[in-house]
Amino acid sequence: MAGGLLPGGGGSKLGGLRKSAPMSEINVTPLVDVMLVLLIIFMVAAPLLTVGIEVELPETEAEALTEEIEPITVSVTVDGTIYVQETEIAYEDLAAHLTAIARAGYDQTIYVRADRRVLYDDVAKVMGRIKAAGFNDIGLVNDNL
Repeated sequence: MAGGLLPGGGGSKLGGLRKSAPMSEINVTPLVDVMLVLLIIFMVAAPLLTVGIEVELPETEAEALTEEIEPITVSVTVDGTIYVQETEIAYEDLAAHLTAIARAGYDQTIYVRADRRVLYDDVAKVMGRIKAAGFNDIGLVNDNL
């Protein structure tokens, strides 16, 4: 008669089947699996994030410089196209664009990246425009041997 009041939940002679209690542990295996997959994806994708203008830099024996902030680079491609960072700029607009950057507070070195096949005359003209924009510290970028 009192079989329904027993903790086993029933009047069976075997005591009945107990329902299992909810798990209070966190299963971290799926979390670790996802993190490892994300780590691999980021390791593969990280080199692709350094998108730049494709130029063949001249090779020298100079050592690499270390900069604390990301410098502004002016790139000149083999076909004469000029880029400030990743933005294509017309030669006539270069000084005005750099003057606006200077007014915004940038007073660090401007780096010029020119393809090795670009004429020296073209590189000198670009450097003249940079100088006209008020930047006196101009660096030339090359590949280390």
